Amino acid sequence: MLGELVKIFPRYEFEKLEKQHQSNHYTKYYTGWQQLITLLYGQISGHDSLRGIQTSLGVHSQKWYHLGLTDIKRSTLSDAMKNRPHQIYEGLFYKLLDKCRSVTPDHKFRFKNPLFSMDATVIDLCLSVFPWAEFRQRKGAIKLHYLYDHRGSLPAFMVMTDGKQSDIRVARSQEKLDFYLLPDSIISFDRAYIDFKWLYTLDQRRVCFVTRSKANIQYRIIGQHQPIRHKLVTRDEKIELVVEQTRVKYPKVLRLVCYTDPDTGKEYEFITNNMKLAASTIAAIYQSRWQIELFFKWIKQNLKIKSFLGTSQNAVLTQIWVAMCYYLLLSYIKFQTKYRHSLQELTRMIAAVVMEQRLLIDILSLKEHSLKKVRNPVLQLALF
Repeated sequence: MLGELVKIFPRYEFEKLEKQHQSNHYTKYYTGWQQLITLLYGQISGHDSLRGIQTSLGVHSQKWYHLGLTDIKRSTLSDAMKNRPHQIYEGLFYKLLDKCRSVTPDHKFRFKNPLFSMDATVIDLCLSVFPWAEFRQRKGAIKLHYLYDHRGSLPAFMVMTDGKQSDIRVARSQEKLDFYLLPDSIISFDRAYIDFKWLYTLDQRRVCFVTRSKANIQYRIIGQHQPIRHKLVTRDEKIELVVEQTRVKYPKVLRLVCYTDPDTGKEYEFITNNMKLAASTIAAIYQSRWQIELFFKWIKQNLKIKSFLGTSQNAVLTQIWVAMCYYLLLSYIKFQTKYRHSLQELTRMIAAVVMEQRLLIDILSLKEHSLKKVRNPVLQLALF
């Protein structure tokens, strides 16, 4: 099974990344590709120590040849985690992302505009073990910043920073946003990203944004935008900023939509530069931002990104990038094979047979409780 999964990775592109970063310089036998297979196995099997990975893989040493492995030593893997540049796995992540986009379904809304959400999540670290990740006086952390693509529920790009880095500073500094946020794209984010100078740059690039309004934003109503046709929409108005400092940063007219949550009765105010979509759709776009929170919850519960195989910054980043590559691998399998169940069930099924000679197509057609009854190998599945 592990051999089938590895075939999905674009090995030619990976080898180009290895040459680009000279990742196999002074390496006798343990290449970046072997490290990828080892870490992928650790992700699937759930091992959170180098010794556990070494011992577990050692039981299956007769299958190493077919996987492209030669030998696994804890000290060798430890040195690779510390010294081999994590950028090769970051590059692999984006190569896999391109592959996933070729098979992902569209988002649930009727409009055809690309839809994104942006947010960040914090992973706590022990400051005494990870001194480079200083966050507070006695606490360490790293922050993962994501641009989440609602088409396929995929992370469009990811940036890792120290825990102190503010969300808006990362958003302002990322040139990759310009690559993904093409004209007519729509992006939603929470109030931590409200910087009217940055919002105006989005507007100038014809990118629509939807966010919650802050209580201290001062504005003047200049007219009703559209007649209210939805019972949960209480206001749909055109506004302009009145404080001179903020008006200089964003001189154009904005749209204010007030929406009442049917479950709680609480009223929410949204600010957007989109003047075409219905007010109820604007509210639904912001509500869909909750999907990125579910994504954060899923990766923390199902990927090995909270306990690490090394203490250096490079080791931590390497493990996180490989974990995200595994997430894309699961997504690709789900979309390509039209697997009807959840990614969580898929991870459990793959973990149950990861080192057995099983075909992916057979495994996907089984119920989880039936995996132990399968014994006969079948023909290989071509996922390409």
